[in-house]
Amino acid sequence: MTDPEARDRLGRWRLVLGGNEADGVRTADGGSVELSAADVRRDKALEALYDAPGTGRGGLGASSPRVARWLGDIRGYFPSSVVQVMQADAMDRLGLRQLLLEPEMLRTVQPDIGLVSTLVGLGRVIPQQSRESARAVIRHVTKELEDRLRAKTIQAVSGALDRAARTRRPRHRDIDWNRTIAANLEHYQPDYRTVVPERLVGYARRSTEVQREIILCIDQSGSMAESVVYSSVFGSVLASLKSVRTRLVVFDTEVVDLTDELDDPVDVLFGVQLGGGTDINRALAYCQEQITQPGETILILISDLYEGGIAEEMLRRAAAIVGSGATMIALLALSDSGHPTFDSQHAAGLAGIGVPAFACTPDLFPELMAAAIERRDVGEWAGSHDIAINHES
Repeated sequence: MTDPEARDRLGRWRLVLGGNEADGVRTADGGSVELSAADVRRDKALEALYDAPGTGRGGLGASSPRVARWLGDIRGYFPSSVVQVMQADAMDRLGLRQLLLEPEMLRTVQPDIGLVSTLVGLGRVIPQQSRESARAVIRHVTKELEDRLRAKTIQAVSGALDRAARTRRPRHRDIDWNRTIAANLEHYQPDYRTVVPERLVGYARRSTEVQREIILCIDQSGSMAESVVYSSVFGSVLASLKSVRTRLVVFDTEVVDLTDELDDPVDVLFGVQLGGGTDINRALAYCQEQITQPGETILILISDLYEGGIAEEMLRRAAAIVGSGATMIALLALSDSGHPTFDSQHAAGLAGIGVPAFACTPDLFPELMAAAIERRDVGEWAGSHDIAINHES
C-alpha cells in the first residue's frame, strides 16, 4: 500500500470516528495524518448532524437557515449515496419526521420560510406518508408570501408595461393623438396654428399581447435556499400575467427548466434540489438559447456567483447576452436575510460588462422589475434605494 493510500484510509477512519478537527489519526509508527482542508469541511458537516448535544437538534435547529445551507453543503462534500443516508438521519435527528407524521404536532409549529427551506432541502428523502404534510406546510407559507407580494408585483409590472408602451415610437394607427398633443404643447407653431410633435405617444398594447420575456435563472446552492423560495412565488405571480412570458430555470451543475410548474410554487419547490456544485456558464448558455427577442427580454440571474465552471466563459456568455440587446441583472440574493456572501470578483466582472450585481429584498423586487421593464438604469435605481452595488457592504 502506498503512503497516499494509507493517508486516505486513515483520513476516512478519522471522519468515521469523529474527534477534534485539529486531531490527526495515529499511524502504526506513532505518527499522525492530519485532515485535508476538504476533509475538515466534511468533518464539520458530520459533526453538525451527529455530534451536537442531546438529540442533535442543538447543532442545527429545525427552522434555522443554517439547516438549509447544511443540507446544500453536504451534496458538495459527499457522494449521493452518503448524502441520502445523512438526509434521512437529519429527518429523525431534527425531529422533522415526527413533526410531519403527527398533524397535532404540526399545528403547534409556526411555519416560516426557514422551515420551508429545510423541507425543500430534504424533499427527496421525506417519506411518502409525510409528503402531503410537507406540501401543506410549504403551501401555507408560499400562500402567505403570495398574498403579501402579488398585488404590488402586478401593479408595478403592469404600470411599467403601460408606461413603456406609451413612450415608444408607435405606428401611425397606434398614435394616441390626445396624449401626443398634450405632451407637445410647447411646440405649438402660431404661424401654422398647429402643434409639431417631437415625441409621439402611442396607446398601450393590448393586455393579451406579450410585451416582455422574463427569465428567472436560479442557483440551487445551499446558501440560496431562501432566494429559491421567494423566486418560486414571484415566478408564479409573473406567470399569471398575460402581458409577460415567464420562464423559471434552476441549476447546479445541471440545468432544469421548471417553467411548466409555474402555476404552483409548491410544485416548483419540490422540483428543486438544493446544494451541489455550480455551473453558471452552463445555465446562462441554456437561457441564451431561450431568448428569441433580445430587446424584449429581461434575464435575472439569482446567484452568489461562486462559479464552479469556467469563470471566463461565464463572463463572455453574459457579455454576449447583454450585447444582443437583452437586459441582464445579477441578484446576489432575493431574501430578507441581510447581506449575502458572494464572489465579489465575479460581481465586479459582471458589472464591467453592464450587468449590475446586488442583493434585493422581496418587497423591492416589484420595483426592480418595473425599472428593468422601462429600461431605466437599474444600477442607478439600486443606488437610489441605498443598495450596495457589486461589492460587500
